[in-house]
Amino acid sequence: MTDKTPPVVEQEYLSGLKIIDIGDLRVARGMSRRPVSACKHRPMVYDRNERRIWCKDCETDVEPFDAFLLICEQIDHAVADIKRRQQQVDEAVAHNITRIAARQMDQHFRSRKYVPACPHCHQGIFPEDVPNMGTVGREWEEARRARKENAACPPTR
Repeated sequence: MTDKTPPVVEQEYLSGLKIIDIGDLRVARGMSRRPVSACKHRPMVYDRNERRIWCKDCETDVEPFDAFLLICEQIDHAVADIKRRQQQVDEAVAHNITRIAARQMDQHFRSRKYVPACPHCHQGIFPEDVPNMGTVGREWEEARRARKENAACPPTR
């Protein structure tokens, strides 16, 4: 394989002081000779015939590592966006469960012949009972139900 980049030519001046090019020092330290441009190289063109990548805006060659880095950053942003949207959907579903339960309770209370029943003791709940209802913490109730399930199903040996 031949190297397609031109060699670094040291610039010697005939008279006076020896002027050192900062670009040569950067190359000697493993850094790029070219200054960082203001173009972000977003619209890149991948030319398969010439096997090169160039920017459509500034029409300069883009190094393969920079092109790969830009693609990786775009993928990272897309993954973060997908995670954020999934979290929003999960929150909406959790909120929607409460709305569905409220709508079902409303339908039960609108019935003329029937009243909703407690799912545990199966006694009827009248609309006038609702203002006197108390509340219990969710974690407390979940723990109570878990204890009740464990007591109903003793562990097998």
